[in-house]
Amino acid sequence: MMRSARAAVAAVVLFVGCAPTAEPRGLLGRLWRLEVGPQYRRPPVETPDDFRGRIGPADAASFADLPWWQVFGDPTLQDLVRGALAGNYDLQSAVARIEEARAQVGVAASDLYPHVGYQGSAERQKIFFTPTFPSTTFNTFQGVLNVAWEIDVWGRIRRATEAARAQFLATEEARRGVVVTLVSDVGTNYFTLLELDRELAIALDSAETYRRTLDVFTRRYVGGTDTKISTSRAEANLQSSIATVAILERQITQQEDAISVLLGANPGPVDRGMPLVHQATPVTPPGLTTDLLRRRPDIRQAEQNMINANAEIGVAVANFFPTIGLSTMYGNAGSKIGNVFKNGASVWNIAANVSGPLFQGGRLIESYRAQQAFWDETIARYRATIVEAFREVADALAAEAGLAKQRRAQEAQVVALQEAVRLSLLRYETGLSNYIEVLDALQLLYPAENALAQTQRDQLIAVVNLYKALGGGWAPPAKEVAAR
Repeated sequence: MMRSARAAVAAVVLFVGCAPTAEPRGLLGRLWRLEVGPQYRRPPVETPDDFRGRIGPADAASFADLPWWQVFGDPTLQDLVRGALAGNYDLQSAVARIEEARAQVGVAASDLYPHVGYQGSAERQKIFFTPTFPSTTFNTFQGVLNVAWEIDVWGRIRRATEAARAQFLATEEARRGVVVTLVSDVGTNYFTLLELDRELAIALDSAETYRRTLDVFTRRYVGGTDTKISTSRAEANLQSSIATVAILERQITQQEDAISVLLGANPGPVDRGMPLVHQATPVTPPGLTTDLLRRRPDIRQAEQNMINANAEIGVAVANFFPTIGLSTMYGNAGSKIGNVFKNGASVWNIAANVSGPLFQGGRLIESYRAQQAFWDETIARYRATIVEAFREVADALAAEAGLAKQRRAQEAQVVALQEAVRLSLLRYETGLSNYIEVLDALQLLYPAENALAQTQRDQLIAVVNLYKALGGGWAPPAKEVAAR
């Protein structure tokens, strides 16, 4: 009897242990492959035939497919991006969330396999019979091995695993989104820093010019050839330039601190590479509109959220059906702890169980409706993400085109004002005009140079924004990675 019981327990353990790795055939096989709930199908979306504001003819190639170290040609900027990817704490947090989501997939899938456990107990009890019979004390020690397995007939566990896997992939896409944002933030902050450097150089030049002007007017005032109005005006211009220098130095320090935080470092100075005026804007073909759906991490993340919601519907449907399981237990018991595995009595059982809901006050149907509504919500979010993506690309293309025209006009303006300053100085030196004419020309030149520097910065940032809007910066081609 004991031998047959042990054989039966071993057979059940072997069956439940091997079942998840091979699909049964026949009727049981069809039940094994059954998964209630809808199969995922990507909902249709409307995509434009071309990007609004595209510059140049349509081309399948996109500069967003290039790795960031080919888009940004400044070696110093490349080093900063590498430092940010290695040290940024937001990115490290995103990586940790991926590992967490990966583990949750294993947690969900673990229910597909038999759960094996053990149990031990030690009891002492005393039984009182009648006054004529003495009381009796019992000691019971028991050790058992148990196995339980839920047969996933309706696919509830597989749907839950599918949902967890989609959540894991969505988390991975979120990490890629952090990478895209981080690369673009480093580029934006770096170009802003270079622009502030350029404005500081202009402010220092203007301060030196106004200091020389004040010296000229002071000498003329002392010599009686000019009025106090001229010296006061020169003094005001000088102090304004000194204040501007102080403001820009503070902004530069704060900008360096912001870049340091992106690198995961304490605030400190930041290296510069090529100055703003030497930074080149790359050719930026946006590529095909359909490629945007595969390239942008937020769109890919939104789709994984839809897959997750669809799988959760399957879980909600499976909850209406009974849960079918097998369990077995084998062990020994004895009156002494040393006899449990020697001379103890065998304890075993084999059981199949079925349990299911009959009435739960509407909880199951409302849970299903909630999951169905969440599915509809993820579809709306997916489509909204796509629409927003095309808007960001269109805005970046419009900025790129508009800023190019604006820069050409401002460059011509600066050239004209520089010529005006040169001519006014020539007239002053030949005695044809007073120095006020020179000051008027300088007061027009310096703001124009600042405006040009800001436009040059905005052009570079527009390239960064377009690169980000197209989803570039996280998935370089394998050959480029090898070359790097």
